[in-house]
Formats: sequence, structure tokens, C-alpha cells
Amino acid sequence: MTTVTGLDGCATSHVHPEKVALAAAHAPDEGELARVTSVFKLIGDPTRARLLYALLEAGELCVCDLAAATATAEATVSQALRLLRASGVVTGRREGRNIFYRLSDAHVRLLLDVTREHALHDGAVR
Repeated sequence: MTTVTGLDGCATSHVHPEKVALAAAHAPDEGELARVTSVFKLIGDPTRARLLYALLEAGELCVCDLAAATATAEATVSQALRLLRASGVVTGRREGRNIFYRLSDAHVRLLLDVTREHALHDGAVR
């Protein structure tokens, strides 16, 4: 009889070698992993997440409207939007002296929707 030393340990290595090979073959490379985790870091900040959800609902807002909608200082909104824009999460459209921001594409919308749905799901870890 084999004894497992820890709760998360396995008694043998590679219980399912075909699944291990499949997971290893489809694992993201280091560059892709860095890009994915950087998106999660960006939306992991409460202020930036609040701004993104405001844009998700409203579609397009300028800095002053985003500040009002999220009860956030305009300077803070501008700083957050610079990061979000540089990462390609939001885009801006200039109209006169104003820039109107919106989510860059449907992928961002889907990510926000699915993340919120998961967080609010009854079985989600809190």
C-alpha cells in the first residue's frame, strides 16, 4: 500500500499520462502567459474594474462622465485609462476637446461578463 504524504500529493506520478501530455502540449508559452496575466492584473484593480464595468454598461463615456459614474477623481480616472488604453483594453475617440472611451472589443465585454457571473455564482469561492 502506497502512502500519500500530503493532501495534494499523488501516490504515483502521471496517473493519466495522456491527459498530462495533452495539457503540456496546449500550455501557453511564456510570452502568451505574460500577456494573459497582465490583463488579469489590469482588471484586478478595483478602480480600473469599476471603470470597465461603467463602460460595459454605458458603451462610451468621457473622463468627466466616468468620474461621475464611478465616484472617482478625474485625475485617477485619467491615470487608469492611460494604463487600460496602453494595454488595448479600452480605445478612445476624440471629439473636439473630449476623448470618449469604450471597451476595445467583444472579448473584453465577454471577459467582464463571465468574470462577474462567476463571482456572483452561488458556488463561487469568496
